[in-house]
Formats: sequence, structure tokens, C-alpha cells
Amino acid sequence: MDTSLNNLSQQVRAFCEDRDWTQFHTPKELAIGMVTEASELLEIFRFQDDRQMQIMLENPSTREHIGDELADQLYFLLRFADLYGFDLKDELERKLKKNAVKYPVDTSRGSNRKA
Repeated sequence: MDTSLNNLSQQVRAFCEDRDWTQFHTPKELAIGMVTEASELLEIFRFQDDRQMQIMLENPSTREHIGDELADQLYFLLRFADLYGFDLKDELERKLKKNAVKYPVDTSRGSNRKA
């Protein structure tokens, strides 16, 4: 099965076109969708310590719930990029180059400090 970003974007596009949803997919609405779904993922882990989170990740039902939220986020990201002409591969590569300058290995290894 082809799981490239391009293939996934095509699947999302077809899903939305079949339902005539493009009219609702403005940049603002898609950005709201991304944040909403990220918040739903965060809610799963709210007030859980490291041990509890590990148990959750080992539970098939909870893993499915987490997977649903990750898929929802990917859906909105792919839809936004497709509709508004962002090549996610190019954008990620560009951003990684910027971050490599901002966070050089010799000063960033093992540190979570922001530059």
C-alpha cells in the first residue's frame, strides 16, 4: 500500500470532495481543527504520570483512541497543505535546516532548553 504523503492527501481530498466539504475548509477552520484535535490528544494524558501513560500506551483500547486523535490531526494537516499549496516534505526539510542552525548538536545534545 502506498502511504506517501501524496497518496494520503489524495485520499483525504477524495473523502472531502465526495461530501462537498471544501466550502467549509478555510485556513481558519482547518487550523481550528488541528488545534482541537491536538487538545483532544492532550486530554487523554491529562493528570497521568509516566507510569500511567505507559500503561495507557500498552492498552489496545486506549491505543486506538490515541490513534484516532493522531489520525484526526493528520487529516487536518494534509487537508490544509493540499488546499493551500504547501509541500509538507519541502516544508519539513526547510524547517529542519533552520532548526539545525538554531540548535547545533554540540550545544543542544541532551538539552531541552529553547534557544
